[in-house]
Amino acid sequence: MNKPRILITRKLPDAVEQRAVRDYDAILNPQDQLLLRAQILERSQDAVGIVACHTETFDAVMIAALPNTVKVIANVSTGTDHVDLKAAAARGIVVTNTPGVLADATAEIALLLLLGAARRASEGERLVRAGEWSTWSPTFMLGTQVSGKRAGIIGMGGVGQATARFLRGLDMELHYHNRRQLPPEREQGATYHATLDTLLPLCDFVLLHCPATPETRHLINRDTIAQLPDGAIIVNVARGSVVDEADLIAALRSGKLAAAGLDVFENEPQINPEFATLDNVFLLPHLGSATRETRDAMGFLALDNLAAVLAGQAAPNRVN
Repeated sequence: MNKPRILITRKLPDAVEQRAVRDYDAILNPQDQLLLRAQILERSQDAVGIVACHTETFDAVMIAALPNTVKVIANVSTGTDHVDLKAAAARGIVVTNTPGVLADATAEIALLLLLGAARRASEGERLVRAGEWSTWSPTFMLGTQVSGKRAGIIGMGGVGQATARFLRGLDMELHYHNRRQLPPEREQGATYHATLDTLLPLCDFVLLHCPATPETRHLINRDTIAQLPDGAIIVNVARGSVVDEADLIAALRSGKLAAAGLDVFENEPQINPEFATLDNVFLLPHLGSATRETRDAMGFLALDNLAAVLAGQAAPNRVN
């Protein structure tokens, strides 16, 4: 019997692809090229499922053009802002994601960005690499102490909770804003705030972990930044659209914000060139879940979701 055909849009870890080839007639992308819309449509002919990443956009127009054979879009990501969920549902296409398995890895990057931004790590590293480190003094490259400070987490899902667990090890006072308050056993000792208005004035550090939705677009902007204490630091491992980058850059230039740590950007991989001119920004190229263990787990979970849908069962991580 012929195996069901699936399209895998990007290069996935070897173990994940080996399983896909074992179970399906899998169309792979060994060169890991970013597929154009026409290429996705061409390669998905006769496919029952697409294993996709956030680098591909499945808007309403794209969804409408997909072959009638496609039953599921199994994303290798937690965020699904690149997929028009309503358009997919209208065509009977199930959309899934991979939450949970990437929480610790992404929280590690949040911690790296927080420490790197606060302690001027990228600035110091560039100084050493350029051979320009020539002295030491008691006032040389002073940064911001992290331990004992107040951190506000916006978005207390799995990643936010993992980050809170890590920050407790730094004796930080934790606060959070979420769509709803969590049960006490999941709050990690953090204090809940129903609105940003009560959260932001308390925050020495703000860590963004919320999903990208119309409601969270440019959630961090001139007005919300103004509510922060002078010298606050912002960390973003959520999605670039959560931050108004022009307003963030202005606050970093003015000194309203001491620093920022960013792993995501509005138009990545093309980023606002202004960021590269700022010494007080710690920049990473969307490394949140980029560990071997986590990418394996994400790929396997995507295949689990795919298999469930094709078997007529409830997908573990259906989002539409």
